[in-house]
Amino acid sequence: MRAILFPSLAADAAHDAAHEVHRRFRHGAYSVDCSECHVKAGVLCLGRRTVHTARRELYRQKTADTTLVPLLLGRAR
Repeated sequence: MRAILFPSLAADAAHDAAHEVHRRFRHGAYSVDCSECHVKAGVLCLGRRTVHTARRELYRQKTADTTLVPLLLGRAR
């Protein structure tokens, strides 16, 4: 059985709010500049409700080298 999704004003508002919170606090892909639409970090991409693939990839590359607790990892070596 497939779930059927019906668009609603509440769902649209929740989706927009989620993007706005991420943008405002520069979380996730909104923490880097977009190379496709050339907006700065903390700014929504020009397409409504989208984050360009290049921006997501740049964010993933940036966070791949980051360790959460470098001091604890240093002791484990």
